[in-house]
Amino acid sequence: MAAKGKTPNDDREPPRREPVRPQRIAASPHGMATTASYPATEAASGILARGGNAVDAAVAAAFALGVCEPFASGLGGQTVMMIYLAETHKTIALDGSSRAPNRIAAVTLSRSDRLLGHRATTVPSTPAVLGYALEHYGTKSLQEVIEPAVVLAEEGCLVTELRHALTKRELQHLRAGSAGRFFLKDGRRPYPVGATFRQPVLAKTLGRLAEAGVEDFYLGEISRRIREDMFAHDGLIFEDDLAWIPWPVERKPLVCRFDGLRLFTFGPPGAGRTLIEMLNIIGHLPERYRNFDTPQGAVVLAETIRRANLDRRDRNFDPNFYPQVQDKRMVSAEYAEVVAKQIRARIRTRGETTHLSVMDRFGNVVALTQSIERVYGSCEASPELGFLYNNYMSAFEYQDMTHPYYLRPNAVPWASVAPTIIFRGRRPWLAIGSPGSERITSAIVQVLLRLGSHAPLEAVSAPRLHCSVRGRVSLEAARFRDDIPPALAKRGFTVDVRDPHSFYLGCVQMVMRDKDTFIGVADPRRDGSAAGPKK
Repeated sequence: MAAKGKTPNDDREPPRREPVRPQRIAASPHGMATTASYPATEAASGILARGGNAVDAAVAAAFALGVCEPFASGLGGQTVMMIYLAETHKTIALDGSSRAPNRIAAVTLSRSDRLLGHRATTVPSTPAVLGYALEHYGTKSLQEVIEPAVVLAEEGCLVTELRHALTKRELQHLRAGSAGRFFLKDGRRPYPVGATFRQPVLAKTLGRLAEAGVEDFYLGEISRRIREDMFAHDGLIFEDDLAWIPWPVERKPLVCRFDGLRLFTFGPPGAGRTLIEMLNIIGHLPERYRNFDTPQGAVVLAETIRRANLDRRDRNFDPNFYPQVQDKRMVSAEYAEVVAKQIRARIRTRGETTHLSVMDRFGNVVALTQSIERVYGSCEASPELGFLYNNYMSAFEYQDMTHPYYLRPNAVPWASVAPTIIFRGRRPWLAIGSPGSERITSAIVQVLLRLGSHAPLEAVSAPRLHCSVRGRVSLEAARFRDDIPPALAKRGFTVDVRDPHSFYLGCVQMVMRDKDTFIGVADPRRDGSAAGPKK
């Protein structure tokens, strides 16, 4: 236990450093990685440079993100992946959903319990998913891919403006929870912008994971410390929960075609169906409606996003049952045509999570999304382990017992992830994804549509909007034409003005293959970068 007035990560006064300006777009003939935090991108690029494949690089970046972007992901969260294997021409959806603990059947959670504290936590799946992916589809050892994360935790990461702002936003909850001792200076104040933030406790945990293997997280010393911490704070995760290791499930991706492209995306419990429905609807609309920099195009886009999210809410399926569903209405072109006609008629009559993408020189591709659910998760962390627990208890259904995501022992939470790999002909062209809860699919759709007329970086950084199921349109208003918000309001939408390059509206990480060159783009809405080996 740290001495009074000193936090576990405070063993040395962190020096101030000049802000880093991440490289938002990069090109290389030898592979490419983009992540939401530049040290993680460097970890992935380094693995590629040493002959690792896309899976090796993605796993290295995922571990590193848990260190340098702890407010969004980490060992205490969950991870899902889309993987394309060039040798077998196989595309896999790796479902790494976390699970509700067994003892949830004997307790009733208040709303605050679902959001904060040890009871808000589901069984973390990230170590199991990353270990599984590496063992089955990678080429490097666990020690080698974890080493960059260990170094980052020991030597420290720069505190960026974004991280400082998010820490200030969650300051009250961090102070109240056990995570404050790790993520606040002296347990009370946010670390200043430019400070070097070290995590020696987390470095030891990562080192043990590298040495003992991911099973240690569920069956060994790390597991013992999680159980002791949960027991001491009235948490619900016990030995039996961890012993049933949440290895990922390999699922068939959802597939659709759009403008000559073939998309492979993530099905239930993810939101790939929503992405497909949006693209199918847009594909049945006249070309003039696709320009959402105009009032008419913005209204059509808002209607499309809203309708697809409503359909997803109304057509929920258990991920194990979904492959047996014959009438997959949301992903059918015929249904999209009907919806498109309805939207055209309406126009005439009425006027956090993180993502990374990797491609390697061998042709393999990974799109990976991972999260601890909300910013800083449950705001709780074991003093002996140093990572944040998730708060995925907030992502279950609590009213309808027939709902596939109703909270019960070993249930998986509802997710909005949609990591996607896109082909031109037989060759992977694009790996793409985003954080942002229900804004994930709308962010991806807008980037895909803009790629037809914009350069890659312009398509990712362009102004963005999202429409909720209740008709609330959030948009970076200062970057859209000023006649667009009134046009949305006129048609009954509530306009929610967001800052330029808003954190709220997703953070797309994209890697594209252009002939023999890999191009990576990192969304400027976070601290990400793109990088690939130079030789």
